[in-house]
Amino acid sequence: MAGHSKWANIQHRKGRVDAQRGKLWSKISKAIIVAAKIGGGDPSTNARLRVPLADAKAACMPKDNIQRAIKKGTGELEGGDVEEIIYEGYGPAGVAVMCDILTDNRNRTAPEIRKVFELNGGKMGNTNCVSYLFERKGLICIPSDQIEEEALMEVALESGADDIDNQGEQYEITCSPDVYSDVLDALIAAELEPTVKQVTRIPNNTVDLELEDGRKILKLLQALDDHDDVQNVSANFNISDETMAQLADS
Repeated sequence: MAGHSKWANIQHRKGRVDAQRGKLWSKISKAIIVAAKIGGGDPSTNARLRVPLADAKAACMPKDNIQRAIKKGTGELEGGDVEEIIYEGYGPAGVAVMCDILTDNRNRTAPEIRKVFELNGGKMGNTNCVSYLFERKGLICIPSDQIEEEALMEVALESGADDIDNQGEQYEITCSPDVYSDVLDALIAAELEPTVKQVTRIPNNTVDLELEDGRKILKLLQALDDHDDVQNVSANFNISDETMAQLADS
């Protein structure tokens, strides 16, 4: 939702409350279905499947639900007709927005997402209208009090990470989506506990927002994220710590 230097401040799906766990499980199930459909049901040979499986574990998703989703993806059970779509558009203040969608009915999903944009001061655009502004990356955040930077670099870079950015209170590790699972596994094996761990779209540059525009864009992103078919939302804005504090208090 911002330049990744501010990611932890406004990343808002991973911290869902228990009341919305069912919705989160539904989103993870779709991701498992698509991953299994593309690469098979064995995570040892399907790196993409390991990502939603890790999310499922973190969300305390029942094993039966996980296995059922895998079987839907491999065709052993009905219900695997889920496809990937990317919707792009603009939010308030011209902020670029990208939505990763998993749906079994694009004719239903497209107008619903368009309406969410319009009701929140944005506009859905054409394919590739803003995608050039983003790069797909694995992103993992580790609190800096868990490990020294040099030790973290050794673990992360040896497992395939591209970069480590020291943000003071946390380290932000980026990597190719292809090695995301390997990097995450290495960090967990080192007994580290990430606060953010996901494959997402990181903007190449960002738009600085003041209070009112910040409030508007966060409202749009929350509304998009609340849609059952939206897996991930990314946007190229940045909000200062001071403004974020004001938003939190308002």
